[in-house]
Amino acid sequence: MAHVELSLSEVFVPTARASTEPESDNFGQWSSTVSHADEPCLLIDADTKVVAISAAGCELLCLGKPEDLIGLPLLDGGLRLVDFTANRGELTDQEIDKIPPLLALSSGRLARGLLRVQAAPEGSSDATVDAISTPVLTDGSVAGSLTFFSVV
Repeated sequence: MAHVELSLSEVFVPTARASTEPESDNFGQWSSTVSHADEPCLLIDADTKVVAISAAGCELLCLGKPEDLIGLPLLDGGLRLVDFTANRGELTDQEIDKIPPLLALSSGRLARGLLRVQAAPEGSSDATVDAISTPVLTDGSVAGSLTFFSVV
């Protein structure tokens, strides 16, 4: 067995890097990441308008094409959420406020929950998805929320 000694004459100590980009560009970086992601994900701004959505997110949520949703309010862009009862009723305003993307906006905290998405073609089965949302900060305040989805 060989014995090896390393000499560290100049110890490398990492220094804190100052960001070369302003914090406000954080939202723009997430937008680009979500747009190109293979995973089902969604980025909305503080006004609940869709800033970016992945193609997989559109497919999972039965929303059509990503470019058709950009700039539309999340719930006006075709997302149809129904409750978990046998009647599949529309969610009340109080229930809508608690869906993870909106709860992350209002609370400024991580939010998670199950959503039942009404299938686009009649007769198709609804999708149940797990949604995990986190607020996206710009200059220290909530500028939007980032949500990842997974089929249950």
